[in-house]
Amino acid sequence: MSDNIEWLAVPDFAESLGVLATHVRDMMRDKTIVAVRRGANDAWYIPADFIVVEDGERQLLKTVPGTITLLKDMGLTDTEIIDWLFEDSDELGTTPMAALREGRRAPVRRAAQALG
Repeated sequence: MSDNIEWLAVPDFAESLGVLATHVRDMMRDKTIVAVRRGANDAWYIPADFIVVEDGERQLLKTVPGTITLLKDMGLTDTEIIDWLFEDSDELGTTPMAALREGRRAPVRRAAQALG
């Protein structure tokens, strides 16, 4: 797991989005987002980079759910998805997550499809 990831526990992720923690857990269950267990209390944590500010509002980066679906359909686990999103990619010249945040959805999806 990449050391350069800023992590948010479910309650903190929910607070950042202005929603209830139960909504975030629903997002995890629906695979809209992925999370991993971390820390001494083995709690669920989600990468903070999944959240962006658009029009002055914090929200889930719109391209994250579709990218997660593509990677899930290819058989990757939640941990493998997070690892792939935050590892440098020669093809993209940055991490897939950084490329998604830059609005480069299509190149990220092509790189993901190349995994299969």
